[in-house]
Amino acid sequence: MTELPAQTQRQWRTQWRLPASVQRVEWVSDVHLCADMPHTAAAFTRYLAHTRADVVCLLGDLFEAWVGDDALEQRPFERDIVHALARLAQRAQLGVMCGNRDFLLGDGFLTACGAVGLADPCCIEAFGDRVLATHGDALCLADHAYQQVRKVVRSPAWQAAFLARPLPERLALAQQLRAQSQAEQAKLTPQDYADVDPTEAAVWLRQAGCVRLIHGHTHRPASSDWREVLSDWDLEPPGPARASVLRWTAQGFSRHTLDEFSPV
Repeated sequence: MTELPAQTQRQWRTQWRLPASVQRVEWVSDVHLCADMPHTAAAFTRYLAHTRADVVCLLGDLFEAWVGDDALEQRPFERDIVHALARLAQRAQLGVMCGNRDFLLGDGFLTACGAVGLADPCCIEAFGDRVLATHGDALCLADHAYQQVRKVVRSPAWQAAFLARPLPERLALAQQLRAQSQAEQAKLTPQDYADVDPTEAAVWLRQAGCVRLIHGHTHRPASSDWREVLSDWDLEPPGPARASVLRWTAQGFSRHTLDEFSPV
């Protein structure tokens, strides 16, 4: 039987204290990489090649779907993305958290790209401060249907059964689920999407000893006194293009467009 993904075998890092030499941390989520979104994939690999961050944290849904680490053996698109991540990891620290689309990322993926696995949530310390990072889906409590699905697919039994299927079968099922999701999303307005529950988020922050939450998932980039919400990425024509990077330095947080990461 195919091995379970790493998060069912061992605890991913729940706290990450960055070294004092770190001057720039960048946050990205919800890139939703897939072969039929080539402009988005090109923009992401360009970002990886040109960022000058000391640490890059990817907070989930890097891929539109991840059906198991064995995809690296047979899927050129996924393999090319991992090679780009590995090149970044040669000059910067890379942290990767699973999202609701790529929760099957495991040890094989982390090893291939030289990344640190971040549990969800994970406290990250730098610049004398401490923030709580999460993908965000677990806090969208008003999305009752999704929370039921999440409970099932995050169980070790479901994951073992899914990963035991042949890779082509897993890919076909992922494609089917993606088509269903896109059809449902087409019926929704931005106001229909559930947001992070502020009361539950406050509990998480209090328990973690943090005052600021960083998350993605909702595709509603915003800043407030208690959270930073990351942008999703979609650079496919006809647009409009969506993508930005959140940067954390000793001076605080700032948002940056992809123009900054173009070749000189």
